[in-house]
Amino acid sequence: MKKVPLDIVALSHSVTQSHNYAVVLGEQGGVRRLPIVIGGFEAQAIAVAMERMTPNRPLTHDLFKDTLDTFDITLQEIVINNLIDGIFYARLVCLKDGEVIEIDSRTSDALAMAVRYECPIYTYEFILEAAGVILEDSDDAIEAQPVKSSSTGSSPKKSGTGKRAKKATTLSSKSEEELEDDLNEALSEEDYERAAEIRDEMNRRKSQ
Repeated sequence: MKKVPLDIVALSHSVTQSHNYAVVLGEQGGVRRLPIVIGGFEAQAIAVAMERMTPNRPLTHDLFKDTLDTFDITLQEIVINNLIDGIFYARLVCLKDGEVIEIDSRTSDALAMAVRYECPIYTYEFILEAAGVILEDSDDAIEAQPVKSSSTGSSPKKSGTGKRAKKATTLSSKSEEELEDDLNEALSEEDYERAAEIRDEMNRRKSQ
Protein backbone atom coordinates (compact mmCIF):
# COMPACT_ATOMS: atom_id res chain seq x y z
CA MET A 1 0.00 0.00 0.00
CA LYS A 2 1.47 3.34 -1.11
CA LYS A 3 2.39 5.74 1.69
CA VAL A 4 1.51 9.44 1.55
CA PRO A 5 4.17 11.78 3.03
CA LEU A 6 3.00 14.43 5.49
CA ASP A 7 4.38 17.50 7.24
CA ILE A 8 3.27 19.14 10.49
CA VAL A 9 1.74 22.44 9.36
CA ALA A 10 -0.08 23.69 12.46
CA LEU A 11 -0.62 23.11 16.16
CA SER A 12 -3.58 24.84 17.78
CA HIS A 13 -6.32 24.55 20.38
CA SER A 14 -9.07 22.12 19.44
CA VAL A 15 -12.25 23.97 18.52
CA THR A 16 -14.62 21.31 19.88
CA GLN A 17 -12.57 20.01 22.81
CA SER A 18 -11.39 22.95 24.91
CA HIS A 19 -8.80 21.05 26.94
CA ASN A 20 -7.22 19.41 23.90
CA TYR A 21 -5.21 20.53 20.91
CA ALA A 22 -5.26 19.75 17.21
CA VAL A 23 -2.10 18.95 15.28
CA VAL A 24 -2.60 19.47 11.56
CA LEU A 25 -0.64 17.35 9.11
CA GLY A 26 -0.35 18.51 5.51
CA GLU A 27 -0.03 16.30 2.45
CA GLN A 28 3.27 17.02 0.71
CA GLY A 29 2.57 18.44 -2.74
CA GLY A 30 -1.18 18.40 -2.09
CA VAL A 31 -3.96 20.47 -0.55
CA ARG A 32 -5.36 17.96 1.93
CA ARG A 33 -4.81 18.28 5.65
CA LEU A 34 -5.22 15.71 8.39
CA PRO A 35 -6.30 17.20 11.76
CA ILE A 36 -5.72 14.99 14.79
CA VAL A 37 -6.90 15.85 18.31
CA ILE A 38 -4.19 15.33 20.94
CA GLY A 39 -3.77 16.04 24.64
CA GLY A 40 -2.08 19.05 26.17
CA PHE A 41 1.02 17.16 27.29
CA GLU A 42 1.60 15.71 23.82
CA ALA A 43 1.02 19.12 22.22
CA GLN A 44 3.60 20.57 24.59
CA ALA A 45 6.06 17.82 23.70
CA ILE A 46 5.64 18.54 19.99
CA ALA A 47 5.85 22.33 20.43
CA VAL A 48 9.01 22.15 22.53
CA ALA A 49 10.81 20.13 19.85
CA MET A 50 9.52 22.27 16.98
CA GLU A 51 10.68 25.44 18.75
CA ARG A 52 14.02 23.77 19.56
CA MET A 53 13.68 24.63 23.23
CA THR A 54 15.81 22.90 25.83
CA PRO A 55 13.86 22.05 29.01
CA ASN A 56 15.67 22.10 32.34
CA ARG A 57 14.75 18.43 32.72
CA PRO A 58 14.19 15.94 29.87
CA LEU A 59 10.57 15.36 28.91
CA THR A 60 9.33 11.80 28.50
CA HIS A 61 9.88 11.83 24.74
CA ASP A 62 13.40 13.21 25.17
CA LEU A 63 14.12 10.39 27.61
CA PHE A 64 12.79 7.83 25.14
CA LYS A 65 14.94 9.27 22.36
CA ASP A 66 18.03 9.20 24.59
CA THR A 67 17.25 5.57 25.41
CA LEU A 68 16.94 4.62 21.73
CA ASP A 69 20.16 6.46 20.92
CA THR A 70 21.99 4.72 23.76
CA PHE A 71 21.09 1.33 22.30
CA ASP A 72 21.89 2.44 18.72
CA ILE A 73 18.28 2.32 17.61
CA THR A 74 17.33 4.87 14.97
CA LEU A 75 13.82 6.06 14.25
CA GLN A 76 13.53 5.88 10.45
CA GLU A 77 9.93 7.04 10.01
CA ILE A 78 6.50 7.00 11.57
CA VAL A 79 3.38 5.73 9.84
CA ILE A 80 -0.20 6.62 10.77
CA ASN A 81 -1.47 3.26 9.67
CA ASN A 82 -5.10 2.99 10.74
CA LEU A 83 -8.25 4.85 11.76
CA ILE A 84 -10.82 2.91 13.76
CA ASP A 85 -13.88 4.47 15.42
CA GLY A 86 -12.32 7.92 15.23
CA ILE A 87 -9.02 6.82 16.78
CA PHE A 88 -5.78 7.13 14.80
CA TYR A 89 -3.15 4.42 15.14
CA ALA A 90 0.55 4.74 14.39
CA ARG A 91 3.77 2.77 14.31
CA LEU A 92 7.39 3.72 14.89
CA VAL A 93 9.60 2.20 12.21
CA CYS A 94 13.05 1.76 13.78
CA LEU A 95 16.37 0.40 12.58
CA LYS A 96 18.66 -1.68 14.82
CA ASP A 97 21.79 -3.36 13.40
CA GLY A 98 20.25 -3.39 9.94
CA GLU A 99 16.99 -4.93 11.19
CA VAL A 100 13.71 -3.04 10.82
CA ILE A 101 11.64 -3.04 14.01
CA GLU A 102 8.08 -1.66 14.18
CA ILE A 103 6.67 -0.44 17.48
CA ASP A 104 3.00 0.31 18.12
CA SER A 105 2.43 3.88 19.32
CA ARG A 106 -0.19 6.49 20.02
CA THR A 107 -0.20 8.91 17.10
CA SER A 108 0.53 11.92 19.32
CA ASP A 109 3.59 10.19 20.82
CA ALA A 110 4.76 9.11 17.37
CA LEU A 111 4.58 12.70 16.12
CA ALA A 112 6.49 13.96 19.16
CA MET A 113 9.24 11.45 18.36
CA ALA A 114 9.22 12.27 14.64
CA VAL A 115 9.88 15.95 15.40
CA ARG A 116 12.83 15.01 17.59
CA TYR A 117 14.36 12.72 14.97
CA GLU A 118 13.34 14.94 12.05
CA CYS A 119 12.19 11.76 10.34
CA PRO A 120 9.46 11.35 7.67
CA ILE A 121 5.78 11.11 8.61
CA TYR A 122 3.50 8.97 6.46
CA THR A 123 -0.10 7.84 6.25
CA TYR A 124 -2.23 5.94 3.74
CA GLU A 125 -4.70 7.17 1.15
CA PHE A 126 -7.71 5.59 2.83
CA ILE A 127 -7.03 7.59 6.00
CA LEU A 128 -6.79 10.88 4.11
CA GLU A 129 -10.01 10.04 2.27
CA ALA A 130 -11.80 9.28 5.53
CA ALA A 131 -10.51 12.12 7.72
CA GLY A 132 -8.85 14.64 5.41
CA VAL A 133 -9.88 18.27 5.03
CA ILE A 134 -9.00 21.01 2.57
CA LEU A 135 -7.77 24.17 4.30
CA GLU A 136 -8.18 27.66 2.98
CA ASP A 137 -5.61 29.95 4.58
CA SER A 138 -6.36 33.55 5.46
CA ASP A 139 -4.37 36.12 7.44
CA ASP A 140 -6.35 35.57 10.63
CA ALA A 141 -7.63 32.00 10.58
CA ILE A 142 -7.49 28.60 9.02
CA GLU A 143 -10.93 27.54 7.84
CA ALA A 144 -11.47 23.86 7.17
CA GLN A 145 -13.71 22.45 4.46
CA PRO A 146 -14.22 18.70 4.91
CA VAL A 147 -13.32 16.39 2.04
CA LYS A 148 -15.30 13.78 3.93
CA SER A 149 -16.63 13.82 7.46
CA SER A 150 -13.64 13.90 9.81
CA SER A 151 -13.66 11.20 12.45
CA THR A 152 -11.64 13.42 14.77
CA GLY A 153 -14.65 15.63 15.29
CA SER A 154 -12.67 18.85 15.05
CA SER A 155 -11.55 21.43 12.55
CA PRO A 156 -8.23 23.16 13.16
CA LYS A 157 -8.54 26.91 13.50
CA LYS A 158 -6.32 29.50 15.02
CA SER A 159 -8.01 30.91 18.06
CA GLY A 160 -8.43 34.67 18.15
CA THR A 161 -9.72 35.05 21.71
CA GLY A 162 -9.44 38.31 23.57
CA LYS A 163 -7.15 36.71 26.14
CA ARG A 164 -4.60 35.78 23.48
CA ALA A 165 -4.92 39.15 21.76
CA LYS A 166 -4.25 40.89 25.07
CA LYS A 167 -1.23 38.69 25.72
CA ALA A 168 0.14 39.43 22.24
CA THR A 169 -0.24 43.17 22.85
CA THR A 170 1.64 42.88 26.13
CA LEU A 171 4.51 41.01 24.48
CA SER A 172 4.71 43.51 21.62
CA SER A 173 5.23 46.36 24.07
CA LYS A 174 8.24 44.73 25.73
CA SER A 175 11.88 45.23 24.88
CA GLU A 176 14.04 42.44 23.50
CA GLU A 177 15.81 42.17 26.85
CA GLU A 178 12.49 41.80 28.65
CA LEU A 179 11.35 39.17 26.19
CA GLU A 180 14.59 37.24 26.71
CA ASP A 181 14.07 37.36 30.49
CA ASP A 182 10.45 36.24 30.09
CA LEU A 183 11.53 33.38 27.84
CA ASN A 184 14.08 32.14 30.37
CA GLU A 185 11.50 32.41 33.14
CA ALA A 186 8.91 30.47 31.14
CA LEU A 187 11.41 27.72 30.39
CA SER A 188 12.46 27.48 34.04
CA GLU A 189 8.77 27.15 35.01
CA GLU A 190 8.25 24.63 32.21
CA ASP A 191 5.48 26.81 30.77
CA TYR A 192 6.21 25.87 27.18
CA GLU A 193 3.04 27.32 25.68
CA ARG A 194 3.98 30.76 27.02
CA ALA A 195 7.57 30.24 25.92
CA ALA A 196 6.39 29.47 22.39
CA GLU A 197 4.38 32.71 22.28
CA ILE A 198 7.41 34.69 23.42
CA ARG A 199 9.62 32.95 20.87
CA ASP A 200 7.08 33.78 18.13
CA GLU A 201 7.20 37.45 19.09
CA MET A 202 11.01 37.44 19.05
CA ASN A 203 11.08 35.73 15.64
CA ARG A 204 8.49 38.21 14.31
CA ARG A 205 10.76 41.11 15.24
CA LYS A 206 13.80 39.48 13.65
CA SER A 207 11.92 39.04 10.37
CA GLN A 208 10.99 42.72 10.15
